Amino acid sequence: MAGPAVARSFMQGLGVRLALAFSVALLPLAIVSALQSRSLLDEAEARSEAALVGETLLAVAPEANLIRAARVAASALAASMTVIAREPDACKLVMSKVIEDLASAYSFAAFVPASGETVCTSNGKPLDLTDSERVKRQRLDPKPDVVVIPNAVASGTSVLAFGHPVFDLDGGYLGYVSISMPHALLENKKTPYSELGRSVRHEPIALITFDGSGTVLTSSIGMEEAGTALPLDRPLATLAKNGAWTFTAISSLGVERLYAVFPLVENNVYAIGSWPNVETAGPFSMMVSPYLMPALMWAASLLVAVLAAERLVTRHIRALRNSMTAFAAGDHRVANLDIPNAATEIAEVTESYLKMTDTILHDEAELEDMVHQREVLLREVHHRVKNNLQLIASIMNMQMRQSHSEEAKAVMRGLQDRVMSLATIHRGLYQTSGLTDVRADELLSDIVRQILKMSTGPGRRFDLVTAFDDITLSPDQAVPVALLLTEAVTNAVKYAGSDGPGLPKLEVTLRRVGLTDAVLSVSNDVAVAKVAPGQSSGLGSQLMAAFAQQLGGRSTITTKGDVYRLRVQFATGAQRGDEAEQAADPQLAE
Repeated sequence: MAGPAVARSFMQGLGVRLALAFSVALLPLAIVSALQSRSLLDEAEARSEAALVGETLLAVAPEANLIRAARVAASALAASMTVIAREPDACKLVMSKVIEDLASAYSFAAFVPASGETVCTSNGKPLDLTDSERVKRQRLDPKPDVVVIPNAVASGTSVLAFGHPVFDLDGGYLGYVSISMPHALLENKKTPYSELGRSVRHEPIALITFDGSGTVLTSSIGMEEAGTALPLDRPLATLAKNGAWTFTAISSLGVERLYAVFPLVENNVYAIGSWPNVETAGPFSMMVSPYLMPALMWAASLLVAVLAAERLVTRHIRALRNSMTAFAAGDHRVANLDIPNAATEIAEVTESYLKMTDTILHDEAELEDMVHQREVLLREVHHRVKNNLQLIASIMNMQMRQSHSEEAKAVMRGLQDRVMSLATIHRGLYQTSGLTDVRADELLSDIVRQILKMSTGPGRRFDLVTAFDDITLSPDQAVPVALLLTEAVTNAVKYAGSDGPGLPKLEVTLRRVGLTDAVLSVSNDVAVAKVAPGQSSGLGSQLMAAFAQQLGGRSTITTKGDVYRLRVQFATGAQRGDEAEQAADPQLAE
């Protein structure tokens, strides 16, 4: 992951961006130079293409004239068949007359009805073409066509068959007329290469005609060798386009050749001329030269831009960046930045940065002083509250000594325990450095030790077991937890007893459960169960239920054998504000 990150950081650097900006600025000049050179090459290439097309047109002109004449003859015969198609004798006479008059051009003529059973032929012999794909194709989509028949039935030679559909006076399809032209005639009619005169090439042209589906019709180099002169990756069907055009491609023999394509019959018959491309070194140098100088200009501009950016901008920005990064990381030792001969804008930015760091350091010092004063004040508040609560507890103790009623003393002692619990909380806040959280293990240990100190004597001892996890509580949680523990331990001390010879056992724990919850548990031995599970009795039970509800916790009371246990599970996260206040017992606010 470090490699892509470094590469991305480099590409986004100021030097690279400036270099690219300079390159783009010089790009129009390079483009103008390249376009001028390219225009000269295009003009020369256009003249060469025109020469190729001209040679191809001149070479294939006799063949093109024969093909057009055959299509015209097939069209004329189709027009006459509209009247005599259903008269076999008249039809045969017309077909034989056409071949007799044009024996030098055509070898066979026939009218093929839609059924394919042909009786109207120039030689008078019937033909059964019911299974012919050409008959089926014409029946489905009647239109003029040209097909190659390698071994014609009538002549026994390879021919080109020109077809034209025949319709009756109502437009119904009757069949099609077919006129056959021998391939040998087309080959004899080609213009000899010695007579082309304008050809500038040493290799003879390979002329091939094909139809719109890509089927080869004629070839000047023989039908068997036609494939060797055709392009390897361009099927003939894709070359069937209206209008003359040229291109360069690799032939099936792996040789680069030049091609010129143009239509002999629009949308039907096409001719392609092919030459070996003997200009190997010339075109390469002509293609490279227009772009060589712009490439060198771009490389030079890139180098100049990088050096200029490094000298004038980047090195100063780098020094400023390093200082800012160190300052943001906590190193507040801002030294004087050494940026000699920097541009005015960069020098002003540096000066502003130094002033800003001075202001930040000054503000941080003032803020730290204010925080320290606030901490001292808050610690003093907690200290005074703790002292006041201890004073109230002392007054209660004096009142208990003067009271003669045991019931009043018990009530005063319970109130005194609660007040001392609050005092213990404020003492913990006073001693806590963060002033926001209270260590639960220290707070609960102090409360348990304080209650047992006040509730035990020579004749009343307990086997105490405590276990507190290092859990921190917010002040809003510490108060109900401390008061809940005070009531629970006071209740346990009050009802604790043992039927055996040993001391009654008292266990107080605070354990972490999961990631956010904690469980406060208080259990004690009882000689006789005085509080049934699930029931409340007296003010202490009501207060414990209210404090558990204020914590948003779940409290359970169980008695198993001679062990009485109170268990409260609650979340140790931030208090829920209004929800916690609404959950508190209304009696606590009175």
